[in-house]
Amino acid sequence: MAKTTVSDLDLNGKKVLMRVDFNVPIKDGVVGDTSRIVGAIPTIKYVIEHGGKAVLFSHLGRIKSEDDKEGLSLRPVAEKLSELINKPVTFVPETEGKKLEDSVNDMNNGDILLVQNTRYEDVVDGENIKRESKNDPKLGKYWASLGDCFVNDAFGTAHREHASNVGIARAMEANNKPVAAGFLMEKEIKFIGGAVNDPKRPFVAILGGAKVSDKIGVIDNLLGKADKIIIGGGMTYTFYAAKGYSIGNSLVEKDKIDTAKEILQKGGDKIVLPIDSVVAPEFKNDAPTEVVGEDIPDGQMALDIGPKSIKLFEDVLRDAKTVVWNGPMGVFEMSNFAEGTLSVGRFLGDLKDATTVVGGGDSTAAVNQLGVADKLSHVSTGGGASLEYMEGKTLPGIASITDK
Repeated sequence: MAKTTVSDLDLNGKKVLMRVDFNVPIKDGVVGDTSRIVGAIPTIKYVIEHGGKAVLFSHLGRIKSEDDKEGLSLRPVAEKLSELINKPVTFVPETEGKKLEDSVNDMNNGDILLVQNTRYEDVVDGENIKRESKNDPKLGKYWASLGDCFVNDAFGTAHREHASNVGIARAMEANNKPVAAGFLMEKEIKFIGGAVNDPKRPFVAILGGAKVSDKIGVIDNLLGKADKIIIGGGMTYTFYAAKGYSIGNSLVEKDKIDTAKEILQKGGDKIVLPIDSVVAPEFKNDAPTEVVGEDIPDGQMALDIGPKSIKLFEDVLRDAKTVVWNGPMGVFEMSNFAEGTLSVGRFLGDLKDATTVVGGGDSTAAVNQLGVADKLSHVSTGGGASLEYMEGKTLPGIASITDK
């Protein structure tokens, strides 16, 4: 179902409530990685350039006590956004009350205002009541009352039902006010949803990471959709155990071996596993390494895919027209065990005439490190959200956007 987008709205003179994802690292009051802020700027610019008043909501971190609040203020984010967008950004250090209401009402067309961290509402008067995280309908209704329409551009929280996304959306729709996707959300729906539900073929999924349990739902959903599913990372060795290979000291989820057997039986030759691994006796970057086949020797642990696996995976990917990648091929944070992940990123960057979608922290870090992100069709901004979307789950943040 196509969703209403920000470009469908009449924004001139309107107070446009926007859910953005400014959950960024902050140390000593300084914003580290700005990619999430940068990702929201096209939608913010569109709103203000079309005469709207942009009222921004975001969470930052987790707040479990009053003491958490000081270090999780969005003030540094307001300052960084102002610098990046080259325009003043009003910061309101409160989440409700007269000061917030007056500040919103005093805005002129083209102004930008950032509300304090929505998770300040999780702890009120010292009590951990989670008004934001548990989607208190009164809070969503209050925030909705501040604006004329709502634009959700925070895909990273689309799998969560919070007051600042679903709560505002429901209250807006109850009052016949429009709820739309921002450009970033629209892109996620188009590329992840499109890749999984209407792919150009051959469609190849690459799934990595440590645990089978994290990816069971995704694998199960994709078995009926993908032409091939490449599996790498630590979860490989649960599948190895299911096939009867020796796994040495490699990571294994013993309680998921039977599940892995079922997946292998159901998937047949759709499932592509590594055929060699880089192993070491210790979980250390400077540990001595060797490349072994499918049986991992006693006393060794597999920490990356080997060169034959890299070639196998590239052969599978060579003719692909749609590729979705989520999760590393090895212990990517250690440079001596990063080559498998980097090789996949490198190959996808060079893949011609294909839709390439990458999600997940390490996969995203790999394509950024390689400088190939701009060669890919889409790099997702949502970790958990992109995984759940790939599982075929209904994400409440997307479901609450008005259908066209």
